Amino acid sequence: MAKLFAMGAYFYQSALAFGLLMAVARILDPVDYATYSVFIAVTQVGAVAAFEWLRFACSRFYPGQTPGTERDQRRTLLVEGVACGFVCLLAGAAAIPFGVPPALALIGGAISAGQGGSDLHLSVVRFGKRFTAFSWLNGFRASMVAVGTLAGAFATRDVTGAVGGLLAAYLGYAAIAVFGERGAHSSTGRARPQMMREHARYGGVSAGMAVLGLLSPLGLKLILTTSLGKEAAAGVLLALDLLQRPFIMVIAALQTVEYPDVVAAYDRKAADFANHLGRFYALMATLSLVSAAAVYVGLRPIAEIIVAPALRPEFLLTAPLVTLFSMLRALTQNISTTPAHLQMNLRQLALLAVVDCVSFNALAFAASLTFGAASLPIVAGATLGAVLAGAYGLKIATSLPFALPAPPLLIAALAMVVPAAVFFAPTPNVFLAVVFNGISAGAISLAALLELWVAWKKSIASASVA
Repeated sequence: MAKLFAMGAYFYQSALAFGLLMAVARILDPVDYATYSVFIAVTQVGAVAAFEWLRFACSRFYPGQTPGTERDQRRTLLVEGVACGFVCLLAGAAAIPFGVPPALALIGGAISAGQGGSDLHLSVVRFGKRFTAFSWLNGFRASMVAVGTLAGAFATRDVTGAVGGLLAAYLGYAAIAVFGERGAHSSTGRARPQMMREHARYGGVSAGMAVLGLLSPLGLKLILTTSLGKEAAAGVLLALDLLQRPFIMVIAALQTVEYPDVVAAYDRKAADFANHLGRFYALMATLSLVSAAAVYVGLRPIAEIIVAPALRPEFLLTAPLVTLFSMLRALTQNISTTPAHLQMNLRQLALLAVVDCVSFNALAFAASLTFGAASLPIVAGATLGAVLAGAYGLKIATSLPFALPAPPLLIAALAMVVPAAVFFAPTPNVFLAVVFNGISAGAISLAALLELWVAWKKSIASASVA
């Protein structure tokens, strides 16, 4: 039950983030929204650059095999996290001489520290398998981020107010984390230099891959704004901001409850490890395909009801391809990297990150040079780059033995194809098309989920017999 609440917290966070972006896009004018979008992308890159190595180290080494190891790992992560927060603040201040407005530069550094620090804290809670605490903390942070950002945007109607409200939300979460978690641990350990070296070696390369993963959409945003201009690019940027999130959150929710078990099965050399890994792959791929089906069903209603009229044409033009490459990249960065993380194969992690970032941005940039100020060819180039990176990632994904149940994936793929095809089909009645899309995609998705549940039960039963 605690695992279900943990997954529910991620979906709640996803829904709030989805609604928040739409609301901010309505409140700010297109030029300000484009600035807000790029600002958020830059702060996310900063948070990942400073903290992601610690999150990866936490996922691989925490809590350890003994209570003493858990205490020392936790203390070591705390010391490292505080140092990374100071780095973010210094980086924000260092941006001022390069022409960044002082308020945005300082707020940006503080937001990167708040986002990275809160993500690290939630990772410690999650890998400590305190799923109930993780659920309410994650949900509380998501609520504060939404309320703070909207309050700031409403108050000033500009970028500074929106990001100032976001910073206030992270400060509020920090207070809750410090005072609300004081009784969660009976004692503290010591920060160990040996642990720091392990964290730096493994986490550093893993984080480098994550930074490149975030630089890919940031690079695409810069290519779009340079080619089209801020106002014309705003609709595409909104599609990028909105449509990547469902897949990121689905993958994060599934990893919350299943990845710790995969790591434990690998470390103890479990006889049924192939079943563990195959179930993990099937779960992430099936739910990602079903999520893509739901996104395709909702594209037109979202565009007509929620997206501002000025942003709607470019949003609808590029959203189908943005949905496709968002799903592909989420799977590549999580399924394909799992064997490399388990084996701590840093070379494979680095190569995949480079291939993903270079192919995604190089083909988008080539399209901008070839076709000029046209959003669709640029997004199509990025999609082709995501396909090429995914093909390379399959080699890594198959480097460890896994027992993958195929039927759920095939049915889920059909669930995605049907609404995607209906989206492009001409129809005199949009309402009826959406209803048909929802019913057909929903029925096929339900069949895929039922097949996944059956395959999951069979896999567990066969492992218990063995």
